Amino acid sequence: MSTKISAADVKALRDQTGAGMMDCKSALAEAEGDMERAAELLRVKGQASAAKRSDRGTSEGVVASYIHANKKVGAMVEVQCETDFVARNEDFSEFAYEVAMHVAAAAPKVVSTEEIPEEEVAEERRLFLEKALEDGKPENVVEKIVEGQVAKWAREIALLEQVHVNGDKHDGKTIEQMREELAAKVGENVVISRFAYFRIGE
Repeated sequence: MSTKISAADVKALRDQTGAGMMDCKSALAEAEGDMERAAELLRVKGQASAAKRSDRGTSEGVVASYIHANKKVGAMVEVQCETDFVARNEDFSEFAYEVAMHVAAAAPKVVSTEEIPEEEVAEERRLFLEKALEDGKPENVVEKIVEGQVAKWAREIALLEQVHVNGDKHDGKTIEQMREELAAKVGENVVISRFAYFRIGE
């Protein structure tokens, strides 16, 4: 017997996820009325369609800034999208501001791990290798240990891999997860193209 989906449930799911009415109705039907499962289905589908959009051009967007209350730390970030309509969207502007706030607090070095210069990666790998050998780690596991440490280091300095500093507000999501959710919600490719971090005296 098929589960009856009420208009109130569809509206509640739409308010929660920002997805279209028909998508919400389909997800609820597939999840047999389970709101949590339906939201997860929409999230997965949204991420899949966001991935398909990732090769689409982004010539619109905003530059957002954040200055800490002490006026000694600040950041600017450029977030791009496909249309001026989305660039003026409140959720899009809020995301850009939240990213700028995170940059000011976390001081990442690059947007993504792909942007880390190869010579920096090689130097970190050399340092981790030296330490592993000094610590007397068995040779057959040293390489695996070093690769794990290099990957962890890369994630720590790359903006997209970092968990937003306001973890409670954003449910412990990384900047990349927040970007994916926004892309799914607005239906466009969303790209954090660059940022600048400022601290007095640096």
